Formats: sequence, structure tokens, C-alpha cells
Amino acid sequence: MTVLWLKALHLIFMVAWFAGIFYLPRLFVYHAQNKSADVNAQLKIMERRLLYFVTPFAVLTLVFGLWLIALYGGAWFKASGWLHIKLVLVTFLYGYHLYCFKLLADFKHDRNRRSHKFYRIFNEIPVLALFAIIILAVVKPF
Repeated sequence: MTVLWLKALHLIFMVAWFAGIFYLPRLFVYHAQNKSADVNAQLKIMERRLLYFVTPFAVLTLVFGLWLIALYGGAWFKASGWLHIKLVLVTFLYGYHLYCFKLLADFKHDRNRRSHKFYRIFNEIPVLALFAIIILAVVKPF
């Protein structure tokens, strides 16, 4: 497989992953605001399905990203300071993704104690990380 195909697949799965990571916390906002048992039941289904749907995209983003790093080689990796910063941000995003499973469980068991305002702020985290990651990958400032 050529490097360009690997890059394309990496980006395709990253975009699909981020679509879910952008929308899931928005569902949490609605869930935290809502008082209707029927709506809460529907939101629980939507949240679970979305998180489980996008998780394979997160895994495939990682697989193709690591494959690219392996193809470019160790010398390239050592010289790419921008990539080291990107990987720190990406690691944080995988932690964010895993934390969404905890939040999902809290909502599932009616244990959520956070306000809709918390989830509105929480919703912005991957957006900011994505801006930084794209800038690092395209501009390569370091």
C-alpha cells in the first residue's frame, strides 16, 4: 500500500471519528438538560450507538497513523518535532474518547452529576485539539 493511500485512509477514519466525537458531547448536553424519562431513554440509546459506532474509526485512525510512522522510519520520527506534539494531543484525544465511555455509563445508570454547561465546555475540547493537530500536520512548525 502506498503512503498516499495510507494517508487518505488515516484522514478518512479521523474525519469519521471526529464526527462522532463532536456530536456525542452535544447529546450529553441535551441529556443533562432533559427531565423527560422517555427522552432520556432515547438519548441513552443514541449515545451508546454513536460511541460504539465511532470507536472502530478511532482504532483505524491509530492503525493507519502508526503504519505511516513506521513507513517513514525512525530517523524521520526523531527529526519531526511537530509530530511529537501532535502525538501528545492525539494521546489526549484517546483519553477523551475513553472518558466518554465513563460518561456514557454515568448516564446509563442515571449517575450524571454534571450540568449541561460542563458538557458544552467538554464539547469544545476536541475542536481545539483538532485545530492544533491540523496546524501541526500541515504547517509542521517544529
